[in-house]
Amino acid sequence: MEASRKPICRQRQVLFLVLFLGVSQAGTEPRRYSVVEETEGSSFVTNLAKDLGLGQRELSRRGARVISKGNKLHLQLDQATGDLLLNEKLDREELCDHTEPCVLRFQVLLANPLEFFQAELQVIDINDHAPVFVERDMVLKISESSPPGTAFPLKNAQDEDVGRNNIENYVINANSYFRVLTRERSSDGRKYPELVLDKALDREEEPELRLTLTALDGGSPPQSGTAQVYIEVVDINDNAPEFEQPFYRVQVPEDSPIGFLIVTVSATDVDIGVNGEISYSLFQAPEEIRKTFELNPLTGDIRLKRQLDFEAIQSYEVIVEAKDAGSLSGKCTVLTQDLDVNDNAPEVTMSALTRQIPENSPETVVALFSVSDLDSEENGKINCSIQDNLPFLLKSSLENFYTLVTEGPLDRETTAEYNVTITVTDLGTPRLTTQHNITLLVSDVNDNAPAFTQTAYTLFLRENNSPALHIGSVSATDSDAGANAQLTYSLLPPHDPRLPLAPLLGVWAHNGEVRTARLLSERDAARHRLLVLVRDHGEPALSASVTLHVLLVDGFSQPHLPLPEAAADPAPADPLTVHLVIALAAVSSLFLFSVLAFIAVRLCRRSRAAWVGGCSVPEGPFPGRLVDVSGTGTLSQSYQYEVCLTGGSGTSEFKFLKPIMPNSQGQYAGAEVEENPDSKNDFSFSIQ
Repeated sequence: MEASRKPICRQRQVLFLVLFLGVSQAGTEPRRYSVVEETEGSSFVTNLAKDLGLGQRELSRRGARVISKGNKLHLQLDQATGDLLLNEKLDREELCDHTEPCVLRFQVLLANPLEFFQAELQVIDINDHAPVFVERDMVLKISESSPPGTAFPLKNAQDEDVGRNNIENYVINANSYFRVLTRERSSDGRKYPELVLDKALDREEEPELRLTLTALDGGSPPQSGTAQVYIEVVDINDNAPEFEQPFYRVQVPEDSPIGFLIVTVSATDVDIGVNGEISYSLFQAPEEIRKTFELNPLTGDIRLKRQLDFEAIQSYEVIVEAKDAGSLSGKCTVLTQDLDVNDNAPEVTMSALTRQIPENSPETVVALFSVSDLDSEENGKINCSIQDNLPFLLKSSLENFYTLVTEGPLDRETTAEYNVTITVTDLGTPRLTTQHNITLLVSDVNDNAPAFTQTAYTLFLRENNSPALHIGSVSATDSDAGANAQLTYSLLPPHDPRLPLAPLLGVWAHNGEVRTARLLSERDAARHRLLVLVRDHGEPALSASVTLHVLLVDGFSQPHLPLPEAAADPAPADPLTVHLVIALAAVSSLFLFSVLAFIAVRLCRRSRAAWVGGCSVPEGPFPGRLVDVSGTGTLSQSYQYEVCLTGGSGTSEFKFLKPIMPNSQGQYAGAEVEENPDSKNDFSFSIQ
């Protein structure tokens, strides 16, 4: 810890080497920090921005965060300052028990671009626990025949601290017979007291002794704990039981059943009678051993009391005491080593996951995850894979860390959803497998233009149709989705800017229906060539156009006008159109016959009245109503013509005057035959 920030017992120790971990790695070894246990929460540990060589604002911009195993965060990162702080007060004994050093591993993840660093935080022990004897009163029965130099192991004290803060030595009060030695077990390094006889005992002189045993730790200042040792001097029985071997080593598979025989210990006593009868018991056994093993006091069989778990405890040290009827005893040690079996399936821990990716994106990180297996050796080695038929790749960034990335751009129109199964398999026997499923959605981008269902459209329209008449439709499709597939239709202006777009036809924007914009007659062009535009609502918008040919059906002659540009199949004849054509042909024939008859009559009369000037009026009215075709014909009004024939001076004039029609009808131009000054007696027609 930096002394300028935290004057209390806080120091920052950078141990060994530095490891920067990430997709873009800057180093090869981990960065290590240290903090003293029981330091208050929110205390300063280090400044990550300085340690990683990053700017103070870069941590916040890149979304830096701290990740630890099991998602239990003991640290927090202040992105504003780059300071790494304690999230809570740490208790080394709670975190690591007697494991030394106590190291908490964590990672620093930078999201954009993806990069992460691995580091370790060592929790340094303080001397906050005093030694404690489990049994504060001990009773020893020692034969008076015991020679000087005989050692008697005593029950040790326990100290939850580690290292120098653990028990360093034992002492007893001054006396004439005993001294105490501090011994260390080879298996776990724990220290225990051993009482050594310096002078032969004399029961008649001093039948019992009372000693005070003190355990001292190595802290500064040291702490201590005491226990009382009561010694009874035993007469006669001068032989203690002895084990066949002082040390037993056995290996037990962790999946061994309850009641499994681990080992049988055996001791002998040269005494006879009751002094030679031996009983076995667990000596100085902690609660964990008493819960795990049971010892037959008569046979010395040690059996499993509950199932072993290699991932929790790898070995046990069991001390067995053999005691005879005279209370003399001998001891041996049984070291039980657990053998790992493949009983833990691999685990997948997701650190980052993206469930939706835009299509057409380049190589994109979908997930960042780690895999782990609590088993050891081959049972803990892991293979990770995904399905072969998916456009994704697994990349191993560090040991047991993987990134799932896209192999290339994705196409939503081909596949809109992917189900990725991450399969993790260990190498144990039998192999255990864990699967983690990820559902990935591909979001749409506007990469497909609309397309019409036809390359060109041809529509036929009869004259005199009412406005807003639906004459046909154009249709387009768009393979995109959502707003990118919503279409709007419209008419494009003509290619020649001098030609205005006549308000003849219209296309409905939402469905492509083609409707008339006004009443159509024979005065309108017989053929129209329009361009229809369809545009989607994407960003940016995409569009397409198509040619629309509209042909007007002539009311007097041809039902269809030629269309060189359109190469469409002939449409079937409309029964209404056929009847209309027949009616118009009949009216035209009748009208022509009437005109010819009228001319013939007038010529005959002119020869008789050549000497008379002026204009003769027919004796009788000429039939006025020639035809009345209502509804869809072009002669929807009743036509009545007034005829005047002039004779004299060798010239004749025949005129079609304007028709007489009811006032309710619109005014239409009539036909008039005027005199041709160059050719007498010829008829000339002019449309007025």
